[in-house]
Amino acid sequence: MHITHVNLARGFRGGERQTELLIKTLAEQTSNEITQTLICRNDSPMRQHLQGVASLKFQSANHQLAGHFHLGETSFGKTQQGNTHLVHAHDAKGVHWAYLHYRLKGTPYLITRRVDSPVKRKWFNQQCYSHASARVALSHVIKRLLEDNQCGDVTLIPSAYARLTPSPEAIKNFRNDFANKFLVGHAGAVVDRHKGQRLLLQAAQKLEHQAPDIQFIFLGDGEDAETLKAESSSLTNVSWLGFKSNIADYLAGLDVFAFPSRNEGLGSVLLDVMQLGVPVIATKVGGIPDIVKHEQTGLLIPSGDADALANSIMRLRQDAVLRQHLAQGATERLDHYSPQSMTAAYWHLYQTIVS
Repeated sequence: MHITHVNLARGFRGGERQTELLIKTLAEQTSNEITQTLICRNDSPMRQHLQGVASLKFQSANHQLAGHFHLGETSFGKTQQGNTHLVHAHDAKGVHWAYLHYRLKGTPYLITRRVDSPVKRKWFNQQCYSHASARVALSHVIKRLLEDNQCGDVTLIPSAYARLTPSPEAIKNFRNDFANKFLVGHAGAVVDRHKGQRLLLQAAQKLEHQAPDIQFIFLGDGEDAETLKAESSSLTNVSWLGFKSNIADYLAGLDVFAFPSRNEGLGSVLLDVMQLGVPVIATKVGGIPDIVKHEQTGLLIPSGDADALANSIMRLRQDAVLRQHLAQGATERLDHYSPQSMTAAYWHLYQTIVS
């Protein structure tokens, strides 16, 4: 079987990490049964991340209209991308690409939807979703939104943790940089309207003098980075470390991970943090409650409530037993979110569609 994946995103965020993880795990688990192509931008970071993956080729497309008529360059014996059995769309522009390719070539396609917002009721969007052979939702809230749209059946396949492997020496160095500090961290695109970093800064301001041993660590970059750095410049308990390619070395060194998102399809970084054994505090929005069960696998707080966030941080700082309980509870539930589990679900869906 030949699968063509489409992800036309400019950067590299959670959806691109999950696309990469699926492609890699498919190559590992179904190496004798599948070949793959990734349709992506010329400058996509996924090209570098996926170099060396067996039976994978790349096709350039910087927008939805590109790449449909230049398919002969990629071949595996008798199987060419132009004769692909199935197209898998991983982002919004990829959905449009897959629908156009279906109209041009008749190739069936499936859609993975990663955001917890309704599909816009525009004619073109409705056509894209209703003609898909399958629609996949990452979380129960996305599944309900797609079902409300009445575009067809929806399959629930959650994201997976990314099998991050931290360096013990790097973790030690990171901790030494903040000796005797209780480290509360956040990682994600620095876009406040989505990830809610201002809420964490408000919590930092509340706790600066009440608990001076707590240090707030921000990892990542984005459109609000410079603004938020300026707004927090007077806070002695806030450190902006920027984007880190070796993110696991920092996540694994945290005492608590705080995730105050204002909206979230699922929040796959939570799975990575849980896999590293770090307890989490997150807002009760979108698909986050699928992962974070209050007082079992983490603490849930209301959206936009800086007081609740600050109180939860203080609670975990003061209760090492609770931190261990939450980390252990999360670890025990991670099998459902393994790369192998996600890949097996997609492979079954691929086979169902193609047959």
